[in-house]
Amino acid sequence: MKNLLIVHGPNLNLLGEREPEIYGTQTMNEINDIIKEHAEKHNIVCRFFQSNHEGALIDIIHENHKWMDGLIINPGAYAHTSIALRDALSVLSCPIIELHLSNIYNREKFRQRSFISPVATGVICGLGAAGYTLAIDAIISLDSNK
Repeated sequence: MKNLLIVHGPNLNLLGEREPEIYGTQTMNEINDIIKEHAEKHNIVCRFFQSNHEGALIDIIHENHKWMDGLIINPGAYAHTSIALRDALSVLSCPIIELHLSNIYNREKFRQRSFISPVATGVICGLGAAGYTLAIDAIISLDSNK
């Protein structure tokens, strides 16, 4: 694997400020630095994208579908509402890791269903920022098992 797209969904630009008791104190930029450092150890090039707009998330997936060898997506609240985002992911042939900083299964009932999970290769939730390096390791492992 050589190319990895990291997609951060709505409100993740406020990490470090927004509900730190749930999402932690690290900012999105700090998390991106951790991801980049871990990826570089494995000679992986990362592209990062964040948007609060559903269509922009879909557009970046479409624009990069031939470039990326793997995708890590934290869809935020769109996991629970966006069939359009699910449909954009369903056409990808690369591994997809759905990631949530919090454990969506011990939160409100409406957060416990994801439209993204059925089209994801795997799901990581509740491990905070550490989930991103685990997601990279998982994608590398999946790639080496081909």
